[in-house]
Amino acid sequence: MAAGAKSFLADAGYGEQELDANSALMELDKGLRSGKLGEQCEAVVRFPRLFQKYPFPILINSAFLKLADVFRVGNNFLRLCVLKVTQQSEKHLEKILNVDEFVKRIFSVIHSNDPVARAITLRMLGSMASIIPERKNAHHSIRQSLDSHDNVEVEAAIFAAANFSAQSKDFAVGICNKISEMIQGLATPVDLKLKLIPILQHMHHDASLASSSRQLLQQLVTSYPSTKMVIVTLHTFTLLAASSLVDIPKQIQLLLQYLKNDPRKAVKRLAIQDLKLLANKTPHTWSRENIQALCESALNTPYDSLKMGMLSVLSTLSGTIAIKQYFSSAPGAAATTARSFDLVKLAQECCYHNNRGIAAHGVRILTNISASCQEKDLLPLEQDAVFGLEALLVLCSQDDGPGAQATLKITLTCMVELVKCRPHLSQSVVESLLTQLHSAQDSARILMCHCLAAIAMQLPVLADGMLGDLMDLYKLIGQSATDKKQELLVSLATVIFVSSQKALSTEIKTVIKQQLENASNGWTAYRIARQASRMGNHDMARELYQSLLTQVASEHFYFWLNSLKEFSHAEQCLTGLQEDSYSSALSCIAEALKSYHKGIASLTAASTPLNPLSFQCGFVKLRIDLLQAFSQLVCTCNSLKTSPPPAIATTIAMTSGNDLQRCGRISNQALTLSLQMKHSMEEFRNLATRYGDLYQSSFDADSATLRNVELQQQSCLLISHAIEALILDPESASFQEYSSNGTAHVESEYERRMMSVFNHVLEEVESLNRKYAPVSYLASNNFKSCLCNAVIALLKVPLSFQRYFFQKLQSTSIKLALSPSPRNPAEPIAVQNNQQLALKVEGVVQHGSKPGLFRKIQSVCLNVSSVLQSKSGQDYKIPIDSMTNEMEQKVEPHNDYFSTQFLLNFVILGTHNITVESSVIDSNGIVWKTGPKTTIFVKSLEDPYSQQVRLQQQQGQPPSQQQQQRTAYSRF
Repeated sequence: MAAGAKSFLADAGYGEQELDANSALMELDKGLRSGKLGEQCEAVVRFPRLFQKYPFPILINSAFLKLADVFRVGNNFLRLCVLKVTQQSEKHLEKILNVDEFVKRIFSVIHSNDPVARAITLRMLGSMASIIPERKNAHHSIRQSLDSHDNVEVEAAIFAAANFSAQSKDFAVGICNKISEMIQGLATPVDLKLKLIPILQHMHHDASLASSSRQLLQQLVTSYPSTKMVIVTLHTFTLLAASSLVDIPKQIQLLLQYLKNDPRKAVKRLAIQDLKLLANKTPHTWSRENIQALCESALNTPYDSLKMGMLSVLSTLSGTIAIKQYFSSAPGAAATTARSFDLVKLAQECCYHNNRGIAAHGVRILTNISASCQEKDLLPLEQDAVFGLEALLVLCSQDDGPGAQATLKITLTCMVELVKCRPHLSQSVVESLLTQLHSAQDSARILMCHCLAAIAMQLPVLADGMLGDLMDLYKLIGQSATDKKQELLVSLATVIFVSSQKALSTEIKTVIKQQLENASNGWTAYRIARQASRMGNHDMARELYQSLLTQVASEHFYFWLNSLKEFSHAEQCLTGLQEDSYSSALSCIAEALKSYHKGIASLTAASTPLNPLSFQCGFVKLRIDLLQAFSQLVCTCNSLKTSPPPAIATTIAMTSGNDLQRCGRISNQALTLSLQMKHSMEEFRNLATRYGDLYQSSFDADSATLRNVELQQQSCLLISHAIEALILDPESASFQEYSSNGTAHVESEYERRMMSVFNHVLEEVESLNRKYAPVSYLASNNFKSCLCNAVIALLKVPLSFQRYFFQKLQSTSIKLALSPSPRNPAEPIAVQNNQQLALKVEGVVQHGSKPGLFRKIQSVCLNVSSVLQSKSGQDYKIPIDSMTNEMEQKVEPHNDYFSTQFLLNFVILGTHNITVESSVIDSNGIVWKTGPKTTIFVKSLEDPYSQQVRLQQQQGQPPSQQQQQRTAYSRF
């Protein structure tokens, strides 16, 4: 991300980076000026790639002005190419600085005698509506072109009218009557009316405009009952209601009415499609009567396709608040059983339907009802849901078609959701999955293994007795080397790793390695090793990484695999820890640290400028420091040696007035020990802070990885709290803030085991705190054994290397540009000390292939600070406020672009260092320190007049009257 923080004008022609942008633009400009049409077109269509590579305004403004020139003087084909480029680059339009000049060049073509040229211009104006929503000349041209006799121009005017109506309230109010007249006019052809009606969906800027548009649409539905007209009008009706929000209940009733009464299947399909849209957008507006009417229509329809559509709407509603309203607001609900509801009847009837899609929606409805409604009379539906899911599982697992696979995904998702909210059903669900695994198709087996792993991660339901079946299947599938078999090897190995939580037996490891040698490629072995690292089976992972070292061609890949091998070996060393065996614990930690240091060296060698592995390095360095802190704590505890009998120790302490003397002859040693413990506590708190910083910098990480980092942070805080509670300040230590929620949902076995250790350590510390007097801990070995056993218990839980350590599914980076910016980054910008520097900060948010997969950027927080580096001039006392600037602004990106300005004072002469740092705020309001951080230098110079006055004062000459007057005015 820091690499993206190059200076802005460096991209605009003042540095080497910007020369690339300039040369690319000049190359395209050369093509635009070519006399050959083909070269001109090729240059035009390459502009979107240029915008993507250099997304800052200075280049985009220049490029669009060149395109506007081509549009103005070129032929219609070139104009069409420019139009397509503009539509592809819509999010960059707001970066055009000279909007007036750009529009002027485009708009000049509207006066052409060629109707096609005018049509292209209208479409161009419509595509630019977001930056010129209130241009009256554009509004007038669109209205005028709607009356044209050329169909191409009229269709272009309709396109432009729709875009401007969405952006401009004034245009929407002004054009509404015109559109209404054209739609109702007898001279307007029907196909043109069908294109005009969708414009009314944008008439939602105020209540009166939406109401008048709704009345017009109501008249059209009644006056024009043809199928096409009804479909277009109803859909526009729905979109208008969804935007204006006030008429959604009426729209739902209207659609249900057409669904029930209109005999045409096309109209019914449109009604179902729009009901699905409203179910997704506003489920809370659905009343019980609406759901009941939809259930009745689904029960009565003889057509499977329509029934599937209605069930799709109901399955969407069943996962929202609407389902609770349906059951809670039922008349006579107290006397009505769950099975008597029409929705339940419909779902039960559809669960065993011969159409897989209908059956899938039926079981989804039953699953959602079981998950969201806790009433006792709804509990029998659980078994109905399980039986329906098992029937669908048997049906779909035997079929290899795409339809069957889609239905199977729905079925397995429902199984995971049902087990999550009803844990007592997990055993029967898992047994049915294991039974079906042997006879299923390979593609279905892969999905079923994913489901088994997801269930087993939440609940320890895969017993050791089930491992035999899994291993038999593993031996069976390992005899083939097809792509499906390779994927199945990985999926099944994952289930085996999850099911054997403690450690893999020698027999299982032998079988897995043997099958990998026989039928797998290197990539499959790596994926299985990666899963083993995630599940904490480090001995298996180490052996697989070792076998892969000689199978890679790249040096970076070799170092990456070698580092993973060393990390796995380090964690494997920690599995031999035993309680109350502190000397062996120290040797195990030392051995682990040795491997970790080797691994971090290989990991550093594996990093590249394009892939710096910053999270991986940060995570491993923290793990190393944590192990060193644990080792130091165990050493400190072992250094405690009590000599005198406790009885006389108390008497000596009372005589000397020093409570620490109660520990006997170790009074000085105890003081030293206390200082060491305080240092150790501060070290653990510092580690917790660093884990928090790593968490905040991992914006693109998945939730499991972030939870893993959080657990490491909590383990540091736990040990620091235990030290404080046992030794340093027992009376003020509070246990409430560290107590676990207990009811919080645990996502993995690793988290379950860590939380168990946390609770056990807290109980132990609290019991010791109550049992002994505060100072007596130093005289007993209880505190030593408590702290050391806590360290051992934490280290005995195998560390889980989560997905983000290996794989980055979401990629987000920010590129900053500052202006003014020097030609050379090391050169300072000259500013007079009586003036303020206006620093403009622009930025672009860049995404990978899956933007917003885990979290989205809501706003960007920019922090600007300046520090005086070197002072020139007289040496006198300087107020701190004058030496620094500290400002912060939050800006919301629009189309992934943001811009803001800061006014900075540099009163003190000398060189100032300005740092601009960005962080992002996600949609939940959480701040993430993603960077980048950019630095520029400013040299504050004395203004010429002050310099002249100072020189005259040094020479003993009083300033003239004119100069005094200028001094008075200079402050203004």
